[in-house]
Order: sequence, then structure tokens, then C-alpha cells
Amino acid sequence: MIRVGLARGPDHYRGLSAPWHPGFEPPELAGRLGKGSSPPVNGIFEAVRSALLALGLDATRAGDSQWNPLGSLVTPGQTIVLKPNFIRHWNPRSEIESDASVESVITHGAILRAVADYAFLAVGPSGRVIVAEAPQQDCDFEAIRRIAGLDTMRDHFQKALGANLEIIDLRREAVIFEDGVIVSRRSLPGDPRGYRAVDLGRQSFFEGSGLDSSRMRGADYDPAPTSEHHSHGRNAYLLSETVLSSDLIVNLPKLKTHKKTGVTLALKNLVGINGDKNWLPHHCAGSVSEGGDEFPGGALVDRTRSRLTEWGRALLARNWGKTLIRAYRRAELKTRGDDFIRAGNWHGNQTTWRMCCDLNRCVYYSDARGQHLEAEEPVRRVLTVLDAVVAGDMNGPLAPRDVPLGVILASLDPVALDLAAIQLMGFDATRVPKVQEAMATSTLRVTRVRRAQDVEIAEAGRPAKTVSESVRVYPLDELESPRPFVPHPGWLNHIEAAADKNVPGATGSKEVTT
Repeated sequence: MIRVGLARGPDHYRGLSAPWHPGFEPPELAGRLGKGSSPPVNGIFEAVRSALLALGLDATRAGDSQWNPLGSLVTPGQTIVLKPNFIRHWNPRSEIESDASVESVITHGAILRAVADYAFLAVGPSGRVIVAEAPQQDCDFEAIRRIAGLDTMRDHFQKALGANLEIIDLRREAVIFEDGVIVSRRSLPGDPRGYRAVDLGRQSFFEGSGLDSSRMRGADYDPAPTSEHHSHGRNAYLLSETVLSSDLIVNLPKLKTHKKTGVTLALKNLVGINGDKNWLPHHCAGSVSEGGDEFPGGALVDRTRSRLTEWGRALLARNWGKTLIRAYRRAELKTRGDDFIRAGNWHGNQTTWRMCCDLNRCVYYSDARGQHLEAEEPVRRVLTVLDAVVAGDMNGPLAPRDVPLGVILASLDPVALDLAAIQLMGFDATRVPKVQEAMATSTLRVTRVRRAQDVEIAEAGRPAKTVSESVRVYPLDELESPRPFVPHPGWLNHIEAAADKNVPGATGSKEVTT
């Protein structure tokens, strides 16, 4: 059985402030926390610790002063990369609704702090712990640093341990959008170690898909780089060298809905290790009948919009037509609202899930020595710790509604964790292609899960002290959804556990109804 550790704690982050001290001294961290770790108890730190205990890392020493959970995955002197979800520094929904905040958009700093403590414990004074992320192009990374308390955490570790918490914005460019149009660009230093092109070639999930690379569209206006890196037997991604050459990645996703893949979670979070997101296919232009997956059906308004979008891309790639296109975007928002399906934001998207699965293959089959596509099993391990304290539904991943859930999940298997998270959301995992296809593939597998029944939940008590006394183990299908989530509008009546099973357009199908 493949285990997912689960811990329940507060369903909010209120009362906490950077650097997110635990407010208690676990025996394994005695003398390492420095000043300022007095009450109140940080229930988030406690829940992360409990989830790691429930997962069974370093189980023989669990609960005593020698317990070192990440020490079972790395050795002193090695490098651990912490990969949060810092996609953007604000939640647009909060500007019009009171039920939303940035807390449902990004991984909270309190989660990061708890994991960083155990990372430093594992690698020791000669090792490195690095926070690395490539957020969306328009993210203000300085704002993220303040919201997550990254610099305050860095100062704490320097004073308490003499250790340097390194912080890297992996992007090479930041932009400013107005009315959905890029109005300025700014170059960034990016990864100090540079980037590595990883080409899966014909071992990509795009191989045999029937998708037309000339229709592939990425994160910028010029489609040429997207098509170029996914044609003629090539399927390449430009990835962070810091991440690929690390000894352990701790993936720290947020539990949210997602417009293109249904849910975000572990598999999707690796999108944030890219040096050029225009190498990432997000959708294929045009209707399904035309060979695209941009929108369902063949309504004239959608076909017209698609053609206007392509025309606009060509203009904007040459830095022309910004005023006209911004005016069109404002008019469209006023007349159609923001929930209509466009840009592959629906369950018929056959492109993004393949890109996500490819990125996981790139990571699990690459290390400091290069890529190992001939390997029979992954050459690296990735620990995932998911933040579902305040989760997000509806218009995720950028503008979700806050869902107070109070849960931390941890696993060494990304698919097992995603299955548990989907179950918590009240969704049907068989309707999430990236999860189903990752389980079904026979090559370059990143998971040991072949069916949902392979997964068990190990739920910690509050707080967990030892595995034997306070952890309850049960099958995945017994994990209940305390509050079923509302999907993104493009996934409504499709991904929910109670959705009609006969709806065309399930995994792998090109026939989709609206």
C-alpha cells in the first residue's frame, strides 16, 4: 500500500506572524528554534509535524529526540529545494467578494517554515536549503516575500542556526498586464545556476496524442517557441538547474481547483520550475472539430473569438495594437462576464494535463548527472506536503473562493497524494486525466499507484506523538469530503463525484459536450 499522511489542524492562519514560530519545542528540534518560540502554539506547524509522523518517515525514532524525518531521504551536506506554490500575490475575487483572500492562492509561509526546520535538521550546517519558484509572469515577487515572510524566516534561521535559507525567483522575465494585455516587460536574473533543456522526445505524453503542434499555445503571444519545442519528435522543457541538481525536492502545493486541469495539487505544482513558460503547451487553438481544445462546441461567438485572438496574438507579438485589443477585452468582460470557456479552460483540454505529466517525468528521471530516460524507475525522490488549511474552489487557481479545510497531506508518491486531495474535494478522480494517465502509463512511471485501492490514509491524532498511539490507517475510499468543492466553471457537472458518468469527453476522449 502507498501511504498518505493526513493531519488536521486549524482551518485558518489567524494569530500567526512571520517567522511562524511553532510556539512549542518538539524534542527533535530542542535547542534549534532560537528565541521567540513561546506560546501561542502554532497549530499549522503542529499539523505539518503530525502529517510527517503519520507518513512514517524515520518511523523507528518517531516521537523521540533523534527523529529526523527528512534525514531518511537525504544525508548531511546535501541540498534540499522547497518548491511552494507562489503563483500570484493577490486574489482578484477578494476585490469583489468577501469570501476570498490570497490565503487560498499560495502556499502559506507557516507550512514553509515547518518544512524548512526539518530540512535544516536533515542537511546540517554544511547543507543547503533553497526556496525556489517560478510564479506567473505578473507576480510581484517582493510582495510574495512579504506575504510569506520569507526574509523574516531567512533572518531567523541565520540567527538561530547560522544557516542561510536561500530564496530564488526562477523566472527570467516579469511583466505587467492591463486588461489582459502585457504593457511592459522586465528582465530578471533567474536561476543563478542556469537552466537545462530536458527533451523527452517520443517518451512524452504528447507522443501519439494526435494534437497538432502548430496549434499549441503557450504563455506568451508568439506561438513559435511552443510549437518548435513540441514537434518533429521533440518534446522539450527548459527547467531550473538548481531544482534538477538538488538531492531532494519538497513539493509544497496548494489545494485548489484549476481551470485547465480540474485541480492543482502535486503533479501540477511542478510547472513552477520552468525557465521559459512559453515552452509549455497550455491548449491547442480552435474548436474540437478543428483539432483544437480551446473551447467546446462550435458556436459562432466562440469561433469568432478564437480567430480574433489569433489575430491579436500576431499583433501583440510585434508590439502592435495594444490599445485596440485592451478595448476589446474590456468590452468582452462587460458583455460576456469572466466565466465563459476560453483558452482551454475546461474539461476537454487535452493539452495541459500532458504537459504536467511530462514535467513530472522530467523531474523524476533527471538528477545532477543528467536525464535518465532509460531508467526503470525514478532516479530521485520527491516529498510532497500539501497546504489544505485554507483551500480554494470555483475560479482556481488564480481567483478561488476560500474553503477553510484545516488539513495537511504528506506523501512520497504524488499520485497517491493527489488522489487523497481529490477525495477531500468531493471530486471524481477518474475525471482527472493527469492522475488517471500517470497511473495507467507503462513507461517512465512517477508513481507506484496503479489504482485508487493501492492508497491508504494514515491520519494523525491532534497532536500526533508516536505512530503507534495516535495514527489511524484506513482505505482511501473511507476518506470523507467535509465540504464538497465547487469546480471551475469549465468543469462544472463533469468532475464532481455525483456527475453523470455517461457524459462524453472523459479521459482521452475528443468527443465533448457542453
